[in-house]
Amino acid sequence: MTGQKLKKAMAKRYKTGLIVGKFIPLHKGHQYLIESALKKTEKLTIIVCQNDNLRLIDPEVRAGWIKELYPQIKVIIYHHGNALDSTSTDISPIWADLTVKLLGYVPDVVFSSEEYGKTYAECMGSAHVMVDNKRRKYPISGTLIRSNPYQYWQFLSEPVRGYYSKRVVILGAESTGTTTLTKALARHYRTSWAPEYGRTYCEGRRTAKNRNNWTSDEFIHIASVQNAMEDFLARKSNRLLLCDTDAFATRLWYERYLGSLYPDLDKITHTQNKSLYILTGDEIPFEQDGTRDGEHIRHQMHQRFIEELNKYKLKYILVTGSRQKRLRKAIKEIDRLF
Repeated sequence: MTGQKLKKAMAKRYKTGLIVGKFIPLHKGHQYLIESALKKTEKLTIIVCQNDNLRLIDPEVRAGWIKELYPQIKVIIYHHGNALDSTSTDISPIWADLTVKLLGYVPDVVFSSEEYGKTYAECMGSAHVMVDNKRRKYPISGTLIRSNPYQYWQFLSEPVRGYYSKRVVILGAESTGTTTLTKALARHYRTSWAPEYGRTYCEGRRTAKNRNNWTSDEFIHIASVQNAMEDFLARKSNRLLLCDTDAFATRLWYERYLGSLYPDLDKITHTQNKSLYILTGDEIPFEQDGTRDGEHIRHQMHQRFIEELNKYKLKYILVTGSRQKRLRKAIKEIDRLF
């Protein structure tokens, strides 16, 4: 073994380490705890606790954040009731017994940032390492973040930001200024925006021999890519992601080209993660750019957007008038979201 490898092996004092927590949500303080533990253990396990009487963030989502950021760690979700949802050391022996049964062994060390962690570790016969108990390194807690995640945005990693980022969709018929408004809003809020993938796809197939023969799988592809792009860019956002159309709008373009709505497309249309829809008015002059159907169907499409937004009771506003007027109204409504 080389000197460097020996030094690293000696630095990892423990074979098996354990962290227990709720991670509602995972934040930089948690990550500091995890990374401190990784430096001292060969094998680290994290137990994500879930009180099934409380509905906050899904435990699979919380466990997923940890697995994504630290794939070398074993993550276990443990479901429990109210009786075990306490920081009192009185229940430390119960937690210790449950933990050993769950793991199948006694961990060499427990890492925590809480005073009760020491008693819990002692009940298992494990060592205990306290990490940043006074929160000097990261002055944050899950309670603070839950009170206003946007105020404490700097303490969240990208996967968690993607979860909390508010998504606002700008949609409308052809040549109604959706992209212009989306870009202006993104500049105003200094945040990311998701372009309309369907337009890119349309331009890519424009010179194809069968350019007028649309198929269902093409729309599934467009909606799926749009969703994936949104999810990724939400992680890069500054609290807010602006979307130049979304899969909900793709449904109506499917209807336009293939004659009816498509149930399979509905399955991947996620409106529950949208905070607001902004519908652009069709009163402005139509501009043909070589890819658009034409002005003759524009008002019909505009009306279909209104019908579907109302049908699904989605929160939306209509913006009309000059660019400045549209922008002001959109900003006013988005500011209300925060």
